[in-house]
Amino acid sequence: MQPLPNDHPAVPRPKIGVLLINLGTPDALDYWSMRRYLGEFLSDTRVVELPKILWQLILQGPILTFRPKKSAAAYRAIWNNELDESPLRTITREQTEAIAERISGQDVRVEFAMRYGNPSIPSMIEKLFADGCWKILCVPLYPQYASSTTGSVVDKIGDTLKGMRWQPTIRVSPPFYDDPVYVAQLAASVRRQLAALEHEPEILVASFHGVPKEYLLKGDPYHCMCQKSARLLREALDWPEDRFRVAFQSRFGPKEWLQPYADKLIEELGHQGIKRVAVVSPAFISDCVETLEEIAMGLQETFEEAGGHELIALECLNASDEGIAVLEHIVHRELRGWLPENA
Repeated sequence: MQPLPNDHPAVPRPKIGVLLINLGTPDALDYWSMRRYLGEFLSDTRVVELPKILWQLILQGPILTFRPKKSAAAYRAIWNNELDESPLRTITREQTEAIAERISGQDVRVEFAMRYGNPSIPSMIEKLFADGCWKILCVPLYPQYASSTTGSVVDKIGDTLKGMRWQPTIRVSPPFYDDPVYVAQLAASVRRQLAALEHEPEILVASFHGVPKEYLLKGDPYHCMCQKSARLLREALDWPEDRFRVAFQSRFGPKEWLQPYADKLIEELGHQGIKRVAVVSPAFISDCVETLEEIAMGLQETFEEAGGHELIALECLNASDEGIAVLEHIVHRELRGWLPENA
């Protein structure tokens, strides 16, 4: 048997992978697609912290019997019919393609995955590794850390690595809730959108996705990070403190969640005689059903019923110049030591 030459291609030169990770999306609007997505999401013990057997009896019974239809109606109202997919998948793909262009030529592969639904985290880590990416940077697209979001992503990455004989080296980027670039670019995005309005809103509301209050009491830092993001945003905008509110949306189930609740706050503002409100969503990098349907449609209806006139749901950072600047900054920062210094 001939010895292998030193340059034999059996061990290829390793590449670097970047995996942008968003929350998730159903594959389609039919009952079973919605049920499959909701089942995976609501079965995550980081999301619902109840005894597993008890919760599965409830989940597999009434919740997954009736909720898929209700959720499908919300998704149908904002569905990207041209591509037959949710806006979240469309936007995350656009973000991925933009970052790939920014770091092209550096032997880096950029992909995206969803914590729930497709493409899954395991499938994309395995794809990147099979493509020669022995080092993979995972970027959870959540500015603020929560056990039910970033924590769940890290769990899934760990579960994936457990099943791999040969594991890649993994980095997970930290939350960026107070990163100066994130704050500055978010403020620039808000400022640009407000300038395009015919009338300046009387109140600017920063609405964050809620979590049960007990998670805060157990030590989850999410509430504190949200409050700091909101304060830094208000300061960057130089927005008057008496015209700025923080709220939490999307509560689910009978437990008390972080307050004030967004729908109750918006209703109260309408009753107070406020006519124009703008809502920014600093917890979301990409527009999704929570911003496009729950806020832009649901809260607008709530506001009008309470006597308000106009509620503007400001776009998330998405694949805008500001949004890509944030993601590029995070990726380059976290790839230090992996990329050449002059890259």
